[in-house]
Amino acid sequence: MGVLMFPTPVERASASTRWLYRVALPIGLVLWLLPIIGVAMTSVRGPADLANGNYWGIPAQWHVLENYRDVFTHTPMGRYLLNSLLVSVPTVLGAVGLSCLAGYALGILRFRGNLLVFFLFVGGNFVPFQILMVPVRDFSLRLGLYNTMTGLVLFHIAFQTGFCTFFMRNFMRHLPRELIEAARVEGANDWQIFRRIVLPLVRPAIAALSVLIFTFIWNDYFWATVLIQGDRAMPVTAGLYSLNGQWVAQWQLVSAGSIVAALPPVGIFFLMQRHFIAGLTLGATKG
Repeated sequence: MGVLMFPTPVERASASTRWLYRVALPIGLVLWLLPIIGVAMTSVRGPADLANGNYWGIPAQWHVLENYRDVFTHTPMGRYLLNSLLVSVPTVLGAVGLSCLAGYALGILRFRGNLLVFFLFVGGNFVPFQILMVPVRDFSLRLGLYNTMTGLVLFHIAFQTGFCTFFMRNFMRHLPRELIEAARVEGANDWQIFRRIVLPLVRPAIAALSVLIFTFIWNDYFWATVLIQGDRAMPVTAGLYSLNGQWVAQWQLVSAGSIVAALPPVGIFFLMQRHFIAGLTLGATKG
């Protein structure tokens, strides 16, 4: 049996390694946060600061309330946020719901062609989505789904179900087979086993997957620009660009809108953090 190799904990590393870690970690953290800090500072600057090239210094004019108020009063930001919510929530429900059913079929049931069907789900994740841009747009026009939130939701569900099925199938496959067999002996059918035994056991995985998919869909820019045109159904990520004026770039409003747009997925992550971590580590240890 092979020996699993794990990185040496920092506490047990050499003195030079610990020193390098203490120096490199703050530097890496600052470099990673630098763009976010720049956006946050720009969101509270006045137009004069940006016109004078003051991008990283202390703002000469603090427009904290003004910029964030103008985002909602002078732009369709509220509508964009609502559109993103109306797209993200149904997509999460549809993709996660379908993947639970497909994961049960592929992970619990035994039938001919099981592995082939699973490979089809996995293989779809390796298709570059850029090459699907033209066919998907033409297909949405033929179905009358172009420039509608319904069309965007349906295509998101179709594209995310493959990854979600891969995720759920692997979790369900490691459930104790004894529980499934005992339920069958007691006369339970597949629907009862799925609803009363499997779903409660994979609830942390469902929570983790829901947070991931919500973040993916909320932050999607590509399909929002391909399938949506105009403010009526535009999600917030694609709508941020329209916050610029026609003749003058209003980067303070774009930055304020970007901060507002980032709050929902960040908030959901912190609210679901315990379930998210539990879902990602489910099945990591045995015994």
